[in-house]
Amino acid sequence: MTPNQQIEQWLDERLSQFARTDRPFVTLSYAQSWDGSITLQSGASMALSGEQSALLTHQLRSRHDGILVGIGTVLSDDPRLNVRLCEGRDPQPVVLDAQLRMPAHAKLCHLPAKRCWLITSSDADVPDSMQLDVMRFGGDSQGRVCLHDALGALKRRGIHSLMVEGGAGVISSFLRQKLVDAIVLTVAPRLVGGYKAVADLGFATLTELPDISPMFTEMLGKDLIMWGDVRYLS
Repeated sequence: MTPNQQIEQWLDERLSQFARTDRPFVTLSYAQSWDGSITLQSGASMALSGEQSALLTHQLRSRHDGILVGIGTVLSDDPRLNVRLCEGRDPQPVVLDAQLRMPAHAKLCHLPAKRCWLITSSDADVPDSMQLDVMRFGGDSQGRVCLHDALGALKRRGIHSLMVEGGAGVISSFLRQKLVDAIVLTVAPRLVGGYKAVADLGFATLTELPDISPMFTEMLGKDLIMWGDVRYLS
């Protein structure tokens, strides 16, 4: 069985066992260097993973109902968040954009098959030409949307499984609020010394930190793929 098949089988088992009704199953998936960097600096785009790992990413996308990124990823990468490198259905694209900074020229504003869902706390108007389905929530003192409320709304809209790809702020927020159920991490054989994927999670003791158990590893081309269940001990 190839690493891709192993991961797909593992993920399908986890999805079938997930019983929560208040939010979707959340898979965190991203690529980093050996020193934990995802790019040279915040706001810059950098492709770290190889072709085989990119194929795995698209296979994982096809296994989820939705895929979520933050506005920073849209501004730096201008992604389409669809499935192109393998057979499979496109997940529903979702962007977390509290201050409504989505540019009108972004690819996600002009998808041929479906409208991107945009989660925001802003009450600014969005032109019809941007072809977005805007979901508005009350923000905190800094305008940040409550992830628990947003995930509950996605669940009610039929998103039972959600793949979260980044960027660093989104990755850290989901981990900090203990909203990640599984992780698939690609580690590229490079030392970047740049912008890290995971920031301070705000936990004071070792028992509060997310634990990956069981954990699995395989080589995929030159990349190391690590995956497992994310558990919270307290």
